[in-house]
Amino acid sequence: MYTEINNKMEASEAYFSKIIKENKSTIFTVCYMFSNDKEEVNDLFQNILINIWQGLSKFEGRSNMKTWIYRISLNSCISSSRKKKRDDTIPLSMDIDLFDKSNDESNKQIELLHKRISKLQPFDRAIVLLWLENMPYEEIGQIIGISTRNVTVRMFRIREQLKNMSIE
Repeated sequence: MYTEINNKMEASEAYFSKIIKENKSTIFTVCYMFSNDKEEVNDLFQNILINIWQGLSKFEGRSNMKTWIYRISLNSCISSSRKKKRDDTIPLSMDIDLFDKSNDESNKQIELLHKRISKLQPFDRAIVLLWLENMPYEEIGQIIGISTRNVTVRMFRIREQLKNMSIE
């Protein structure tokens, strides 16, 4: 009996490790969309791993694994972001540069876009992240839990909001 349970646990751990290796960059991408602080990103990543482990037995395969991972990652980061706002804490900055600070004009544009996106509400940031990953609106809707039509409307509003933001 003990050996059977032990074998099942080892199989679960191996499956979990495989999933994480295949989706590590996706998880980190989501984490960096919600924070520039290295410690906070690591905390978010750990929290996502816990949520994936806890939900793995409930995964029914109605969506593909990557969609499920995105959904857990985004929900974890959005929840953390909301909790952080309630706590009214000031995060410590580690001065991590996500982009090279060279004088290249495209790097300046990327940095400006990242600053603007970081000003969006967490839910809207999640939509933009998935859009930047070249996901179709239908898949974005599945991950976020809204209709494709709602994704279209929200993307239009988000674009307008980004256009109207101050440069600072």
